[in-house]
Amino acid sequence: MAVGLSRQIPKLPRVETFLGIVQVAIAIILIFLVLLHRGGRDTGLSGAFGVGGGGSSLGGGSLVERNLDRWTVFFGILFALNTIVLLKI
Repeated sequence: MAVGLSRQIPKLPRVETFLGIVQVAIAIILIFLVLLHRGGRDTGLSGAFGVGGGGSSLGGGSLVERNLDRWTVFFGILFALNTIVLLKI
């Protein structure tokens, strides 16, 4: 450590750091979930994993598609709430 450097680097509070890490994790999960959604006929990652199938885009699909929709909405809301909390800190 240099003698002339008395300036300290401010550290982020632990809560803000934790919420920032959670935000990145939620964003990665949300991106993956959105890519799994069917864009058309078995396109994207949903076709690669066999998630696609019959059914309409209005929620009349298979159980896997409905659960995928629910998880996407859940993580989207969680992402928005975490963003608001991070902005208020």
